[in-house]
Amino acid sequence: MTATIPASHRDILEGKNFAHVATLLKDGSPQVTPVWIDVDGDAIVFNTAEGRAKARNLDRDGRVAISVHDQANPYRYIQVRGLVESKTTEGADAHIDKMSLKYTGNATYAGRAANPSERRVIHRIRPEHLQTMG
Repeated sequence: MTATIPASHRDILEGKNFAHVATLLKDGSPQVTPVWIDVDGDAIVFNTAEGRAKARNLDRDGRVAISVHDQANPYRYIQVRGLVESKTTEGADAHIDKMSLKYTGNATYAGRAANPSERRVIHRIRPEHLQTMG
């Protein structure tokens, strides 16, 4: 069942707030990474590079938990548990540039210069459970 992102907290996902994405390692233990976050309808979207721990974890087990707090008021937050709905490399370079502009003000993702062979991938998460505060 898909959960709907409430209008009262949508701005947290749309704003310049970092998300913490929790995935499961092979042994079942949690792994958490801060990421730039995006939202498309009710899907939570983030971009990573193929081969990174969260990408490998999500390929094996698509369950994910995401927590994002409002930088202006850290007692106001949204937590999401859901599943990978899709992943694609198509448009991923343009998307990471969009995220770079949102979070750093730079129209081009600086990490590309450090690792030009890196292959970006977009993960779309379908929220199944939501909890909000504030």
